[in-house]
Amino acid sequence: MLEENKDGLQETTQEVKEETHCENIEHSQIDNESIKLTEQTVEEEVSINETTVNKELFIVKSTNEWIEQGKKTPIPRILFDKFWFENELCILFADTNLGKSILAVQIGNSISKGQAIPDFALGATKQKVVYFDFELSTKQFQIRYCDEWSSQDCYTFDENFVRIEFNPNMELPKKIKFEDYLIQELEKVIIDTESKIVIVDNITYLKDGTEKANDALPLMKKLKALKHKYDLSILALAHTPKRDLSKPLIKNDLQGSKMLMNLCDSSFAIGESHADKDLRYLKQIKQRNCEQAYNADNVVICEVDKLDNFLQFKFMGYGRELEHLKPQSNADKIKKKQEAATLKTQGKSNCEIGRQLGVSEKTVRNWLNSK
Repeated sequence: MLEENKDGLQETTQEVKEETHCENIEHSQIDNESIKLTEQTVEEEVSINETTVNKELFIVKSTNEWIEQGKKTPIPRILFDKFWFENELCILFADTNLGKSILAVQIGNSISKGQAIPDFALGATKQKVVYFDFELSTKQFQIRYCDEWSSQDCYTFDENFVRIEFNPNMELPKKIKFEDYLIQELEKVIIDTESKIVIVDNITYLKDGTEKANDALPLMKKLKALKHKYDLSILALAHTPKRDLSKPLIKNDLQGSKMLMNLCDSSFAIGESHADKDLRYLKQIKQRNCEQAYNADNVVICEVDKLDNFLQFKFMGYGRELEHLKPQSNADKIKKKQEAATLKTQGKSNCEIGRQLGVSEKTVRNWLNSK
């Protein structure tokens, strides 16, 4: 009996060993297969990632596919007549004391209330606007929108209009460039307010030395990056350097070189009228979402006025830019003739010379033939 139990125990032990051995082989096979599968998956993922990286720089589609995608994209709505549309990085520039900030606040106020400025179109709905004011102090801003005799009688803005200025008590970090920190903080405000409309007054404070072409490129890249990242519409104010007031406004008058103009979506300028010191004119300089409606032959004439405690541009009509330029002296005319001759040697056509100098093609032809 003892022998039978002993033989049974040995058989059971042998079976357990065999089962364990089989299980080990199976586990070993499973582990090997898992390893192979994991290695294959990793290789496939690496291959996929490599493919993704290689294709991220360009998106390749047929022309018809691009058109179909474009059909699904909403048409940009008007923010300020034909001067500024949604999803544009627009630059408004003018000389000092011509009313850039006045007009920018007026545009922001219009969008925040969902009410068009009289005689100017507005297609966008009422929404929040953030206005970065790096020009005026709190008191200077208050004076513009209150009665000069009573500081209690002031214009009431919509709560959608948010004004931002520098915190004088803030200590700037030492391990980051000022312009980088400024863009970083600007982005935080955009996130916190969830605003899609941004007005920056003015871009001189966003980058040191905007008059240099090599400094303009990184500045515009940062603004454009914010625009694309958050689907923004940005109006950036800028200055013009000292210019000949007898000449029409052109893109080269923007402080910061042509690089700023090349990288923005649209641009318009405020000109000073020498026919009447109280008048200003608005002129389109660059546009992409519409035709140029307000050119040298059809500028918008405005008067700066304070109505109901609101300093604003009041529409007066349309006119030719030439009517508002500074009259030329004989010395100015001689200088222009010389410039016309120089431009001709550079291969410019009579029409191009005329546009640059603010005269007709016929005048240019007469100047060149009189030599």
